[in-house]
Amino acid sequence: MNKDLAQTLAQRVERIKPSPTLAISARATELQAQGKKVINLSVGEPDFDTPQPIKDEAIRSLQAGHTKYTAVDGTKGLKQAVIQKFERDNGLHYQPNQILISCGAKHSFYNLFSALLNAGDEVIIPAPYWVSYPDMVKLCDAEPVIVKTDRSESFKMSPAKLAAAITNKTRIVILNSPSNPTGLAYTREELKALGDVILEHPAILIASDDIYEHNLWKHIPFVNIINACPALFDRCVVINGVSKAYAMTGWRIGYAAGPAKIIAAMKKVQSQSTSNPASLSQDAAQAALEGDQTCVSEMRDAYKARHDYLVAALQQIPGMICTPSDGTFYTFPSIEGLLNPSKGITNDVEFAEFLLNEADIAIVPGTAFGAPNHIRITYATSMDNLKEAVARLQHTLEKLTTR
Repeated sequence: MNKDLAQTLAQRVERIKPSPTLAISARATELQAQGKKVINLSVGEPDFDTPQPIKDEAIRSLQAGHTKYTAVDGTKGLKQAVIQKFERDNGLHYQPNQILISCGAKHSFYNLFSALLNAGDEVIIPAPYWVSYPDMVKLCDAEPVIVKTDRSESFKMSPAKLAAAITNKTRIVILNSPSNPTGLAYTREELKALGDVILEHPAILIASDDIYEHNLWKHIPFVNIINACPALFDRCVVINGVSKAYAMTGWRIGYAAGPAKIIAAMKKVQSQSTSNPASLSQDAAQAALEGDQTCVSEMRDAYKARHDYLVAALQQIPGMICTPSDGTFYTFPSIEGLLNPSKGITNDVEFAEFLLNEADIAIVPGTAFGAPNHIRITYATSMDNLKEAVARLQHTLEKLTTR
Protein backbone atom coordinates (compact mmCIF):
# COMPACT_ATOMS: atom_id res chain seq x y z
CA MET A 1 0.00 0.00 0.00
CA ASN A 2 1.12 3.54 -0.72
CA LYS A 3 2.86 4.90 2.41
CA ASP A 4 0.90 8.15 2.38
CA LEU A 5 -2.37 6.25 2.06
CA ALA A 6 -1.49 3.95 4.96
CA GLN A 7 -0.85 6.98 7.14
CA THR A 8 -4.45 8.09 6.65
CA LEU A 9 -5.82 5.17 8.73
CA ALA A 10 -7.85 6.32 11.71
CA GLN A 11 -5.95 6.48 14.98
CA ARG A 12 -8.67 4.44 16.70
CA VAL A 13 -7.83 1.49 14.45
CA GLU A 14 -4.25 1.63 15.67
CA ARG A 15 -5.51 1.29 19.25
CA ILE A 16 -7.14 -2.10 18.70
CA LYS A 17 -6.01 -5.59 17.73
CA PRO A 18 -7.72 -8.39 15.81
CA SER A 19 -9.78 -10.81 17.88
CA PRO A 20 -7.22 -13.32 19.24
CA THR A 21 -9.77 -16.11 19.61
CA LEU A 22 -10.81 -15.85 15.98
CA ALA A 23 -7.17 -15.63 14.90
CA ILE A 24 -6.21 -18.80 16.77
CA SER A 25 -9.25 -20.66 15.46
CA ALA A 26 -8.38 -19.58 11.91
CA ARG A 27 -4.84 -20.86 12.34
CA ALA A 28 -6.13 -24.19 13.61
CA THR A 29 -8.44 -24.45 10.60
CA GLU A 30 -5.54 -23.64 8.28
CA LEU A 31 -3.41 -26.40 9.81
CA GLN A 32 -6.31 -28.85 9.52
CA ALA A 33 -6.59 -27.97 5.81
CA GLN A 34 -2.90 -28.86 5.48
CA GLY A 35 -3.63 -32.34 6.78
CA LYS A 36 -2.70 -31.89 10.45
CA LYS A 37 -5.06 -33.53 12.93
CA VAL A 38 -5.51 -30.44 15.07
CA ILE A 39 -8.02 -30.65 17.90
CA ASN A 40 -9.49 -27.16 18.07
CA LEU A 41 -10.35 -26.29 21.67
CA SER A 42 -10.17 -22.56 21.03
CA VAL A 43 -13.43 -21.68 19.32
CA GLY A 44 -16.32 -20.36 21.41
CA GLU A 45 -19.23 -21.94 19.60
CA PRO A 46 -21.39 -25.03 20.08
CA ASP A 47 -20.34 -28.10 18.14
CA PHE A 48 -23.99 -29.14 17.74
CA ASP A 49 -25.93 -28.47 14.56
CA THR A 50 -28.81 -26.02 14.73
CA PRO A 51 -31.90 -28.05 15.75
CA GLN A 52 -33.93 -29.25 12.78
CA PRO A 53 -37.20 -27.41 13.58
CA ILE A 54 -35.31 -24.13 13.49
CA LYS A 55 -33.75 -24.95 10.14
CA ASP A 56 -37.15 -26.05 8.82
CA GLU A 57 -38.60 -22.64 9.71
CA ALA A 58 -35.80 -20.90 7.80
CA ILE A 59 -36.61 -23.04 4.76
CA ARG A 60 -40.30 -22.19 5.03
CA SER A 61 -39.40 -18.53 5.37
CA LEU A 62 -37.26 -18.67 2.24
CA GLN A 63 -39.94 -20.46 0.25
CA ALA A 64 -42.53 -17.93 1.42
CA GLY A 65 -40.41 -15.11 0.00
CA HIS A 66 -39.33 -13.53 3.29
CA THR A 67 -36.23 -12.15 1.61
CA LYS A 68 -36.79 -8.39 1.85
CA TYR A 69 -35.71 -5.71 4.28
CA THR A 70 -37.39 -5.78 7.66
CA ALA A 71 -37.74 -2.97 10.18
CA VAL A 72 -34.31 -1.82 11.39
CA ASP A 73 -35.02 -3.01 14.93
CA GLY A 74 -36.33 -6.41 13.86
CA THR A 75 -39.58 -8.08 12.86
CA LYS A 76 -42.63 -7.73 15.07
CA GLY A 77 -42.76 -11.50 15.45
CA LEU A 78 -39.19 -11.85 16.71
CA LYS A 79 -39.44 -8.84 19.01
CA GLN A 80 -42.58 -10.31 20.54
CA ALA A 81 -40.81 -13.66 20.95
CA VAL A 82 -37.97 -11.89 22.76
CA ILE A 83 -40.46 -10.13 25.03
CA GLN A 84 -42.11 -13.46 25.84
CA LYS A 85 -38.70 -15.04 26.44
CA PHE A 86 -37.84 -12.38 29.03
CA GLU A 87 -41.17 -12.93 30.76
CA ARG A 88 -40.87 -16.73 30.69
CA ASP A 89 -37.21 -17.12 31.61
CA ASN A 90 -36.37 -14.00 33.60
CA GLY A 91 -39.58 -12.50 34.97
CA LEU A 92 -38.76 -9.22 33.20
CA HIS A 93 -41.31 -7.17 31.29
CA TYR A 94 -40.47 -5.05 28.26
CA GLN A 95 -42.38 -3.17 25.57
CA PRO A 96 -41.56 -3.46 21.84
CA ASN A 97 -39.80 -0.07 21.85
CA GLN A 98 -37.41 -1.46 24.49
CA ILE A 99 -36.15 -4.27 22.23
CA LEU A 100 -33.57 -4.10 19.42
CA ILE A 101 -32.71 -7.10 17.26
CA SER A 102 -29.11 -7.04 16.03
CA CYS A 103 -26.61 -9.10 14.05
CA GLY A 104 -25.40 -10.95 17.14
CA ALA A 105 -24.73 -10.03 20.76
CA LYS A 106 -21.37 -8.52 19.76
CA HIS A 107 -23.25 -6.17 17.44
CA SER A 108 -25.55 -5.19 20.31
CA PHE A 109 -22.53 -4.22 22.40
CA TYR A 110 -21.11 -2.19 19.54
CA ASN A 111 -24.43 -0.40 19.10
CA LEU A 112 -24.58 0.33 22.83
CA PHE A 113 -21.05 1.69 23.06
CA SER A 114 -21.48 3.76 19.91
CA ALA A 115 -24.72 5.25 21.24
CA LEU A 116 -23.47 6.10 24.74
CA LEU A 117 -19.72 6.66 24.84
CA ASN A 118 -17.84 9.90 24.23
CA ALA A 119 -14.09 10.39 24.11
CA GLY A 120 -12.63 9.99 27.59
CA ASP A 121 -15.61 8.12 29.05
CA GLU A 122 -14.72 5.05 31.09
CA VAL A 123 -16.15 1.53 31.01
CA ILE A 124 -15.46 -0.80 33.93
CA ILE A 125 -14.59 -4.33 32.80
CA PRO A 126 -13.80 -7.11 35.28
CA ALA A 127 -10.88 -9.33 34.24
CA PRO A 128 -10.78 -12.05 33.05
CA TYR A 129 -13.03 -10.62 30.33
CA TRP A 130 -14.37 -11.53 26.91
CA VAL A 131 -11.66 -10.47 24.49
CA SER A 132 -13.77 -7.98 22.52
CA TYR A 133 -14.99 -5.71 25.34
CA PRO A 134 -11.88 -3.51 25.68
CA ASP A 135 -11.29 -3.08 21.96
CA MET A 136 -14.92 -2.17 21.22
CA VAL A 137 -14.69 0.47 23.94
CA LYS A 138 -11.49 1.82 22.40
CA LEU A 139 -13.14 1.95 18.97
CA CYS A 140 -15.54 4.47 20.48
CA ASP A 141 -12.61 6.57 21.78
CA ALA A 142 -13.46 5.66 25.35
CA GLU A 143 -11.26 4.02 27.98
CA PRO A 144 -11.61 0.50 29.35
CA VAL A 145 -10.95 0.37 33.10
CA ILE A 146 -9.86 -3.16 33.94
CA VAL A 147 -10.68 -4.51 37.40
CA LYS A 148 -8.43 -7.50 38.01
CA THR A 149 -9.74 -10.52 39.89
CA ASP A 150 -8.11 -13.83 40.74
CA ARG A 151 -8.93 -17.43 41.52
CA SER A 152 -9.19 -16.77 45.26
CA GLU A 153 -12.17 -14.52 44.44
CA SER A 154 -13.60 -17.04 41.96
CA PHE A 155 -12.65 -14.47 39.33
CA LYS A 156 -15.54 -12.23 40.44
CA MET A 157 -15.44 -8.48 41.00
CA SER A 158 -16.10 -7.53 44.62
CA PRO A 159 -18.20 -4.51 45.63
CA ALA A 160 -15.07 -2.92 47.12
CA LYS A 161 -13.12 -3.28 43.87
CA LEU A 162 -16.05 -1.94 41.87
CA ALA A 163 -16.40 1.08 44.16
CA ALA A 164 -12.67 1.80 43.91
CA ALA A 165 -12.79 1.74 40.10
CA ILE A 166 -15.65 4.24 39.75
CA THR A 167 -14.77 7.82 38.83
CA ASN A 168 -16.74 10.80 37.56
CA LYS A 169 -15.94 9.54 34.05
CA THR A 170 -17.49 6.09 34.54
CA ARG A 171 -20.32 5.55 32.06
CA ILE A 172 -20.88 1.78 31.90
CA VAL A 173 -20.16 -1.30 34.03
CA ILE A 174 -20.07 -4.62 32.15
CA LEU A 175 -21.19 -7.80 33.90
CA ASN A 176 -20.94 -11.21 32.20
CA SER A 177 -22.37 -14.17 34.10
CA PRO A 178 -21.69 -17.01 33.61
CA SER A 179 -18.38 -15.74 32.36
CA ASN A 180 -16.41 -16.20 29.20
CA PRO A 181 -13.63 -17.28 29.81
CA THR A 182 -13.89 -18.60 33.38
CA GLY A 183 -17.26 -20.35 33.26
CA LEU A 184 -18.04 -18.99 36.73
CA ALA A 185 -21.30 -17.23 37.64
CA TYR A 186 -22.29 -14.60 40.18
CA THR A 187 -24.82 -15.56 42.82
CA ARG A 188 -27.92 -13.48 43.47
CA GLU A 189 -26.33 -12.16 46.66
CA GLU A 190 -23.13 -11.16 44.87
CA LEU A 191 -25.07 -9.33 42.16
CA LYS A 192 -27.19 -7.57 44.78
CA ALA A 193 -24.03 -6.31 46.48
CA LEU A 194 -22.67 -4.96 43.19
CA GLY A 195 -26.03 -3.41 42.42
CA ASP A 196 -26.05 -1.58 45.74
CA VAL A 197 -22.75 0.07 44.79
CA ILE A 198 -24.06 1.12 41.38
CA LEU A 199 -27.26 2.54 42.89
CA GLU A 200 -25.09 5.14 44.62
CA HIS A 201 -23.98 6.47 41.21
CA PRO A 202 -27.05 7.48 39.17
CA ALA A 203 -25.14 8.28 35.96
CA ILE A 204 -23.79 4.75 35.51
CA LEU A 205 -25.44 2.21 33.21
CA ILE A 206 -25.00 -1.58 33.43
CA ALA A 207 -24.45 -3.77 30.38
CA SER A 208 -25.49 -7.29 31.38
CA ASP A 209 -24.07 -9.91 29.03
CA ASP A 210 -26.44 -12.87 29.46
CA ILE A 211 -25.41 -14.84 26.37
CA TYR A 212 -24.54 -17.99 28.39
CA GLU A 213 -27.74 -17.84 30.44
CA HIS A 214 -28.90 -21.31 29.40
CA ASN A 215 -25.45 -22.92 29.64
CA LEU A 216 -25.59 -23.02 33.43
CA TRP A 217 -25.71 -25.89 35.92
CA LYS A 218 -24.79 -24.20 39.21
CA HIS A 219 -26.36 -21.18 40.90
CA ILE A 220 -29.62 -21.96 39.16
CA PRO A 221 -32.07 -20.64 38.27
CA PHE A 222 -30.14 -18.04 36.32
CA VAL A 223 -30.31 -14.49 37.67
CA ASN A 224 -28.96 -11.26 36.25
CA ILE A 225 -28.43 -8.02 38.10
CA ILE A 226 -31.99 -6.80 37.51
CA ASN A 227 -33.37 -9.93 39.15
CA ALA A 228 -31.04 -9.32 42.10
CA CYS A 229 -31.56 -5.55 42.25
CA PRO A 230 -34.88 -4.56 40.59
CA ALA A 231 -34.26 -0.86 41.22
CA LEU A 232 -31.70 -1.01 38.38
CA PHE A 233 -34.24 -2.02 35.72
CA ASP A 234 -34.16 1.43 34.09
CA ARG A 235 -30.38 1.57 34.23
CA CYS A 236 -29.53 -1.74 32.63
CA VAL A 237 -29.26 -2.94 29.04
CA VAL A 238 -29.51 -6.72 28.85
CA ILE A 239 -27.72 -8.26 25.88
CA ASN A 240 -28.40 -11.80 24.74
CA GLY A 241 -28.87 -13.85 21.58
CA VAL A 242 -29.58 -17.26 20.12
CA SER A 243 -26.02 -18.25 19.23
CA LYS A 244 -24.98 -20.21 22.31
CA ALA A 245 -28.28 -21.65 23.58
CA TYR A 246 -29.56 -22.86 20.19
CA ALA A 247 -26.28 -23.53 18.35
CA MET A 248 -26.96 -20.68 15.93
CA THR A 249 -23.65 -18.79 15.85
CA GLY A 250 -23.67 -18.44 12.05
CA TRP A 251 -27.21 -17.09 11.92
CA ARG A 252 -26.04 -13.84 13.58
CA ILE A 253 -28.99 -12.85 15.72
CA GLY A 254 -28.65 -11.04 19.03
CA TYR A 255 -30.91 -8.70 20.93
CA ALA A 256 -30.81 -5.94 23.51
CA ALA A 257 -33.46 -4.89 26.02
CA GLY A 258 -33.36 -1.70 28.02
CA PRO A 259 -34.63 1.86 28.49
CA ALA A 260 -36.55 3.02 25.42
CA LYS A 261 -34.39 6.13 24.94
CA ILE A 262 -31.18 4.10 24.87
CA ILE A 263 -32.66 1.43 22.60
CA ALA A 264 -33.81 4.19 20.22
CA ALA A 265 -30.25 5.58 20.11
CA MET A 266 -28.86 2.09 19.43
CA LYS A 267 -31.44 1.66 16.67
CA LYS A 268 -30.25 4.93 15.11
CA VAL A 269 -26.67 3.63 15.08
CA GLN A 270 -27.78 0.35 13.55
CA SER A 271 -29.87 2.15 10.90
CA GLN A 272 -26.67 3.77 9.59
CA SER A 273 -24.52 0.63 9.70
CA THR A 274 -26.10 -2.78 9.06
CA SER A 275 -29.79 -1.84 9.02
CA ASN A 276 -31.87 -4.94 9.83
CA PRO A 277 -30.44 -8.39 10.56
CA ALA A 278 -31.10 -11.03 7.90
CA SER A 279 -34.82 -11.69 7.49
CA LEU A 280 -34.43 -15.48 7.27
CA SER A 281 -32.30 -15.54 10.42
CA GLN A 282 -34.91 -13.54 12.28
CA ASP A 283 -37.64 -16.02 11.39
CA ALA A 284 -35.39 -18.89 12.50
CA ALA A 285 -34.60 -17.13 15.78
CA GLN A 286 -38.30 -16.59 16.41
CA ALA A 287 -38.87 -20.32 15.92
CA ALA A 288 -36.05 -21.05 18.37
CA LEU A 289 -37.44 -18.82 21.11
CA GLU A 290 -41.06 -19.92 20.64
CA GLY A 291 -40.47 -23.64 20.05
CA ASP A 292 -39.78 -26.66 22.21
CA GLN A 293 -36.91 -25.83 24.55
CA THR A 294 -35.83 -29.44 25.09
CA CYS A 295 -32.88 -28.97 22.76
CA VAL A 296 -31.48 -26.29 25.07
CA SER A 297 -31.42 -28.54 28.12
CA GLU A 298 -30.07 -31.48 26.10
CA MET A 299 -27.11 -29.45 24.89
CA ARG A 300 -26.50 -28.08 28.38
CA ASP A 301 -26.47 -31.59 29.83
CA ALA A 302 -23.95 -32.68 27.21
CA TYR A 303 -21.69 -29.72 28.06
CA LYS A 304 -21.95 -30.60 31.75
CA ALA A 305 -20.86 -34.22 31.12
CA ARG A 306 -17.91 -33.03 29.05
CA HIS A 307 -17.03 -30.44 31.68
CA ASP A 308 -16.99 -33.04 34.44
CA TYR A 309 -14.69 -35.33 32.45
CA LEU A 310 -12.30 -32.59 31.36
CA VAL A 311 -11.97 -30.83 34.71
CA ALA A 312 -11.34 -34.12 36.52
CA ALA A 313 -8.62 -34.98 33.99
CA LEU A 314 -6.97 -31.55 34.17
CA GLN A 315 -6.95 -31.63 37.96
CA GLN A 316 -4.76 -34.73 37.76
CA ILE A 317 -2.01 -32.88 35.86
CA PRO A 318 0.74 -31.72 38.23
CA GLY A 319 1.27 -27.96 38.00
CA MET A 320 -2.16 -27.20 36.55
CA ILE A 321 -4.86 -25.63 38.73
CA CYS A 322 -8.40 -26.05 37.39
CA THR A 323 -11.53 -24.79 39.13
CA PRO A 324 -14.85 -26.42 38.13
CA SER A 325 -17.07 -24.14 36.06
CA ASP A 326 -20.63 -23.12 36.87
CA GLY A 327 -21.63 -23.08 33.21
CA THR A 328 -20.69 -22.01 29.64
CA PHE A 329 -18.50 -24.46 27.75
CA TYR A 330 -15.12 -23.20 28.96
CA THR A 331 -12.65 -24.00 31.68
CA PHE A 332 -9.84 -21.63 32.63
CA PRO A 333 -6.94 -23.38 34.33
CA SER A 334 -3.75 -21.80 35.61
CA ILE A 335 -0.63 -23.13 33.89
CA GLU A 336 1.88 -21.10 35.90
CA GLY A 337 3.19 -24.30 37.49
CA LEU A 338 3.90 -25.76 34.05
CA LEU A 339 6.07 -22.94 32.72
CA ASN A 340 9.64 -23.98 31.98
CA PRO A 341 12.06 -21.22 30.93
CA SER A 342 14.75 -23.80 30.15
CA LYS A 343 12.43 -25.12 27.41
CA GLY A 344 11.58 -21.62 26.21
CA ILE A 345 8.11 -21.63 27.80
CA THR A 346 7.94 -18.55 30.02
CA ASN A 347 4.32 -17.46 29.66
CA ASP A 348 0.86 -18.54 28.54
CA VAL A 349 1.32 -17.35 24.94
CA GLU A 350 4.42 -19.52 24.51
CA PHE A 351 2.60 -22.38 26.24
CA ALA A 352 -0.28 -22.15 23.76
CA GLU A 353 2.14 -22.12 20.83
CA PHE A 354 3.92 -25.13 22.32
CA LEU A 355 0.67 -27.10 22.51
CA LEU A 356 -0.26 -26.24 18.94
CA ASN A 357 3.17 -27.13 17.57
CA GLU A 358 3.87 -30.21 19.69
CA ALA A 359 0.43 -31.68 20.43
CA ASP A 360 -1.75 -30.26 17.63
CA ILE A 361 -4.10 -28.78 20.25
CA ALA A 362 -5.43 -25.25 19.80
CA ILE A 363 -6.31 -23.31 22.95
CA VAL A 364 -6.38 -19.59 23.79
CA PRO A 365 -3.78 -18.01 26.10
CA GLY A 366 -5.20 -16.22 29.12
CA THR A 367 -3.40 -13.00 28.21
CA ALA A 368 -6.10 -12.48 25.56
CA PHE A 369 -8.63 -12.29 28.41
CA GLY A 370 -6.55 -10.08 30.68
CA ALA A 371 -5.32 -12.99 32.82
CA PRO A 372 -1.74 -14.05 32.00
CA ASN A 373 -0.52 -17.58 32.73
CA HIS A 374 -3.95 -19.12 32.28
CA ILE A 375 -5.44 -20.83 29.26
CA ARG A 376 -9.03 -21.10 28.04
CA ILE A 377 -10.08 -24.55 26.93
CA THR A 378 -13.37 -25.05 25.11
CA TYR A 379 -15.23 -28.32 25.60
CA ALA A 380 -17.80 -27.60 22.91
CA THR A 381 -16.53 -30.64 21.06
CA SER A 382 -17.15 -34.37 21.14
CA MET A 383 -16.17 -36.51 24.12
CA ASP A 384 -13.91 -38.51 21.79
CA ASN A 385 -12.06 -35.31 20.88
CA LEU A 386 -11.72 -34.38 24.54
CA LYS A 387 -10.31 -37.79 25.45
CA GLU A 388 -7.81 -37.62 22.61
CA ALA A 389 -6.87 -34.06 23.62
CA VAL A 390 -6.27 -35.13 27.23
CA ALA A 391 -4.08 -38.03 26.08
CA ARG A 392 -2.03 -35.71 23.85
CA LEU A 393 -1.81 -33.13 26.61
CA GLN A 394 -0.53 -35.60 29.17
CA HIS A 395 2.06 -37.01 26.75
CA THR A 396 3.26 -33.59 25.58
CA LEU A 397 3.51 -32.08 29.05
CA GLU A 398 5.88 -34.85 30.07
CA LYS A 399 8.37 -33.29 27.63
CA LEU A 400 7.79 -29.85 29.12
CA THR A 401 8.12 -30.83 32.77
CA THR A 402 11.30 -32.88 32.24
CA ARG A 403 13.95 -30.48 33.39
